Order: sequence, then structure tokens, then C-alpha cells
Amino acid sequence: MPSWNEILQEMKEAGGRHDNIRRKYLRRLYRVTGRNAIIYYSGWLHKTDGAPDILAINDDDKNGFMAAVHKLDRSKGLDLILHTPGGGLAAVESIVDYLKQMFDSDIRAIVPQMAMSAGTMMACASKTIIMGKHSNIGPIDPQIAGVSAHALLDTWEEAKREIQATPTLANLWLPVLQRYPPGLLIQCRQSIEWASKLVKKWLIEGMFDGAPDADDKATQIVDYLSSHTATLSHARHVHRADARSKGLVVVDLEDDQKLQDAVLAVHHACMQTFTGTGAHKIIENHKGIAYIRARSTYLIQE
Repeated sequence: MPSWNEILQEMKEAGGRHDNIRRKYLRRLYRVTGRNAIIYYSGWLHKTDGAPDILAINDDDKNGFMAAVHKLDRSKGLDLILHTPGGGLAAVESIVDYLKQMFDSDIRAIVPQMAMSAGTMMACASKTIIMGKHSNIGPIDPQIAGVSAHALLDTWEEAKREIQATPTLANLWLPVLQRYPPGLLIQCRQSIEWASKLVKKWLIEGMFDGAPDADDKATQIVDYLSSHTATLSHARHVHRADARSKGLVVVDLEDDQKLQDAVLAVHHACMQTFTGTGAHKIIENHKGIAYIRARSTYLIQE
């Protein structure tokens, strides 16, 4: 497997032709697995120029997936290689529904480094999740305007308890509670319920399809990933041992050396693309069909 530095050197020698090098390793991944491969990569770890909507999962990504899926032999299933901070619930629901229809739910998620929040939800819609020692998924508790929906509800409940016990504290809590717009608590509860129901449904239909205890397994996983009390922070990095202990079907990337080499080469090539170009997000298949987003433009390459 080429190391990070070796791929960097390869790109320099090729005159910075990041796309060519990345596609070379994507084709190699396809030859190793015999399965369709699509990368869904965000550059959120590298881009700090204020484009959070582009970096997150959003509805525009559907166009990228449609371009990447077009003309693939869908009977070969899909390996979805994920690197994302997460994003909108509506967008991830729509994308997952589309991919499950296109590939008859024959989807395997590969997480070379991080698939957080709604990215974890996407991974949970697969049959199996392939993770390395360095890989992480994360909690699925929704965020409202950048704040945990659970934390907002907990703040409200704490205020109620303290004011009921000591009414004079109402004056201290008033400035805090006045920042809550009408309907916010209802939105928090609905978002939590929405995310939990989606992931439970996908787990039952996919990872635990046909298992007699599918409902119990899915419930255990969702209870953990959606629990602000259990994970303590939306930024919590859940390692594969923890994911497996909660019931997720996790395969060790290191079990197959050829696969590990191919996956990490793709990962390094994607990271080099983000550091060396203006790309913010890449959706691309093993045939070189790509939907690449920059801050203010997008490019479809065939």
C-alpha cells in the first residue's frame, strides 16, 4: 500500500493531477472487491473557508449520487466509502432511500477514518460496516442550530426543576429561556424521534434482515447512538470495538490485507485532493464519474 507521503510524491511527479491518481486507486479497489465503489468524501477537516453547507450532507448531493450510479452494473452491489461530518436528516433519508432502491439494499459501508452524525446513519443503512483500528463513527443525536437537541431539552427540564423547587430562581432562568423560540422544544423532540426511527428501520431492513431478534438489536444500537447521556457529546468518536459491542455488524479492515491497502490508498488520495485543490466534496465512482463541489461551483466529470 502506498503511504501518505508516497501518494503525495506520486501526485507531485504527475504534475498535481489529483483526479488521475485518485481514480487509479478507485479502479484498483474495484478490482480487489468486484463490487461497485462510490466515494462520498467531505473535506471538512481541511477546508476552513466558511462553506459548512457544502461540506455537510445536503440535498444537492443527490445529484452527485445519481451521476455516480448511472450506468453501473447494480447487480454487483455497492461499497460506499464514507468520510463525512454528517448533515441534514431530510437529505440523508432521501439519499439512503435512493441508494437502497438502486442496489436492492446490497450496500456495504467502508469507513476509512470518520463517518459522523448523519454519516453514521448512512453507515447503519448498510449490511455491514468495515472499519479499521483508526476508524470512527459517532452519535446520531440531532443538532438544532449547532446545539444538541438533547442538551436543549435537558436545559429546559433543569430550569423547570429548579424553578419548581425555588420559585425565586425564575428571574435567573428568564434570560436563558427567552432565547428559546416558539416551537423549539417540539422541534427537538421530533428531530430525535425522526433520527431514531430512521436508523432503527434501516437496521431492521438491512443489517439484521431476517434475524428473529432484529427489533431488539436495532433498539439497543439506537438507544446508545441517540443517547446524549450515554455518549456525553455529539463529537464523541465511537471506535469499532464499541460499535461492535453495541451490536453493529462490524468487519475489521485489517482482516483482508488487499482490501485494506486498496481502501487506504483511496483515502490518502482523497485527502491529498482536498489539501492540494479547491475541492470541498467528492462523489465519485470507480469508473471515474465524479461530482466535485468547490465553494461556489460544481463539476461533473465523465
